[in-house]
Amino acid sequence: MTYSNKKNNQRDLPKINENIRFPKVRLIDTDGEQLGVLDTRDANRLAEEKELDLVLVSETADPPVCRIMDYGKFKFEQEKKARAIRKKQHTADVKEVKMRYKIDEHDYQVRLNQAKRFLKAGDKVKATINFRGREAQHTHLGQELLERLAEDLGEMAEVQQRPKKEGRNMIMLLSPKKA
Repeated sequence: MTYSNKKNNQRDLPKINENIRFPKVRLIDTDGEQLGVLDTRDANRLAEEKELDLVLVSETADPPVCRIMDYGKFKFEQEKKARAIRKKQHTADVKEVKMRYKIDEHDYQVRLNQAKRFLKAGDKVKATINFRGREAQHTHLGQELLERLAEDLGEMAEVQQRPKKEGRNMIMLLSPKKA
């Protein structure tokens, strides 16, 4: 870690114990009870007697507000909450469903169910039809198949990109409907 990174990290952390440079602070006890405005040295001494830390909560208040707490435990709880929030976030991925324009009905139903599963999970679906050789002459059949897929998924998806031919493929993009 470079010196500038250390400096930035120290700035992000709240000031604790002897790093608090205000002459007087408003002190809050471990159970949330206000102890009043005290000299910073006296507040530090009270925290040391309880074998806890004096943490600056709000330096913009007049006088600044400090709290007596176990800073290590507080920091651990904050990190735990941040991890839980990150874990619950879901980024919408793009899942692909590939077909041919001459797809059998059963295979079409399998692809349809895959697309439904992806949309329920909150992901976008990229439906692709691949044309080989002379099949490229039948792009209208591929477009009809993609439009049928969009119609079958109509109650749970909206078309984000209409069927479009790109080289030997035809692509359509579907996104889940907002509830």
